[in-house]
This record gives sequence, structure tokens and C-alpha cells, in this order.
Amino acid sequence: MSKNIFIVGANGQLGTALRELYPEAASADVDELDITNEASVMSYNWSGIDTVINAAAYTNVDGAETTEGRRAAWAVNAAAVGHLSRACSQYDMALVHISSDYVFDGMQETHTETEAFSPLGVYAQTKAAGDIAASLTPKHFILRTSWVIGDGNNFVRTMKSLAEKGIDPSVVNDQVGRITFTRDLALGIQHLLENDASTGIYNLTNEGESVSWEMIAKDVYSLCGHDPGRVSGVTTEQYYEGKSGIAPRPLQSTLDLAKISKTGFTPRNWRTALEEYLTE
Repeated sequence: MSKNIFIVGANGQLGTALRELYPEAASADVDELDITNEASVMSYNWSGIDTVINAAAYTNVDGAETTEGRRAAWAVNAAAVGHLSRACSQYDMALVHISSDYVFDGMQETHTETEAFSPLGVYAQTKAAGDIAASLTPKHFILRTSWVIGDGNNFVRTMKSLAEKGIDPSVVNDQVGRITFTRDLALGIQHLLENDASTGIYNLTNEGESVSWEMIAKDVYSLCGHDPGRVSGVTTEQYYEGKSGIAPRPLQSTLDLAKISKTGFTPRNWRTALEEYLTE
């Protein structure tokens, strides 16, 4: 199957995990395939490809609130997905698209796949638009996830670095959810593709207790041999007080995993995955 898969965004955190899982999968640099350009996507040679996994995204949540960032976010997160959807429809390919908990306003304690869109900021709105575009593909899987951790700069590595530098951070304590490791996200995608799962939307994060960013930071400090008491909690409002250009964040990001569990896939508990990640 690896040879029949094309990974968009192959150099990102998820793309890296996918390339490890599918070492013979195809991909292309932006000079070969610019997904924000419809002509580039439609004229690309898709022969031999039966599944396109779109792991590309504009993820600068606050940057999307600027003029330049807003345009980039809409181009990558929405318009580009429409181009990929059209190509997949025309060339009979399946589209796997990565979505986000940000498509919801965070007012529900747990989010199911059937909850209506209620995005707050520009980034969130572009991700919701991308979901709509992806859903127009006859063969599609939309994977909604949250708080992604993989190979590259991320929250866990930042906290580990702060601990080692002797810095005592203030971390938000009113945003609640689960982290998602790219290894588990990639394995979940593989499971759906290889087990004849029904197409549609699936939530996919790591299993386990829903906690705040503060609690995750404390766990990182503890696992790295540092005093978790050095991490203090603040509200989102307090954390961003006096700062401009800040996008609104959903406070409740927990995604219900019942649907994907019924297909036979159970991701690791996030605490187990976190310990393995820090050990590695």
C-alpha cells in the first residue's frame, strides 16, 4: 500500500510520522506541487496513487489573525483542500484530511463527530471550511484531532527545555483536552485505510484523562526529574492579558473516541505515550 499513498505536508510533525509508517509513499516539494494553486494540483501526475493524506496545514493560530496570516490560512486550510478534493474526485482517489478540535467553540464538555461547527477565530474558521471541502470527496476520511505532539517544536519539548534551564513557567489551566502523538495518529489512519472502515469523520486523540495544559506541563517536569511544583497555573485570560492579536481558544477540547474505538482501534493512553516520547 505504501507505494499507492501520497503524503501532502510530508515534512511536518504528522508527515514525518507518516513517512516512517509508509516509507515508500510518494510526496512532492512545493515547487513540484503547490496545493494552494488549483492548476498545479489538477495537472499533477497522480497515476498509481489511490490515497492522498493531507497533513499540510497553516497552524499559527494567532498569526491567522493578521492580514497576511489570514490569507495564508484560508489558502492552505481551505482552498487547498478544495483543490485536493477535486483531484481525488476526478482521479478516483481517497482523501484523508486532518482536522482539529478548533472547529468547535469548546462549550461542550465532549465533542462527537456529529456536533455542528462553531469555530471561534480565523484559524478555526479555515479548518471548518477545509472539513466541508474534504467532505465533498466521494471517498474521504476526516480525522479530527487535538494538541498534536510529534517530531519538531511542540509544547512538550518546550516544557522539557524550560525545566532543564531552570525556568518556572505559568501555563494555562482552563483549557482542557488530550494530547495526540503523531505516532498514534498515523497508526489510526493506517487502521482505517487497511480495515475497510466506513468513510466519514472520525475523532482521534490519545486515550486517557482529559487535563489542562498546566497538568501536562507538570507531568513533563516530573518525568524529566524536576519538581512539578515549579509549574503554576493561570487562566487563558490572565495568560494573554495585555497582548494584542490573540485568537480565541476553545476551553473544552476533549474529543469523543467511541466511533473509532468501534472500528477496533485503541490509541495509547497519553501518559504512557508521553513517558515513551520523553524517554526516546
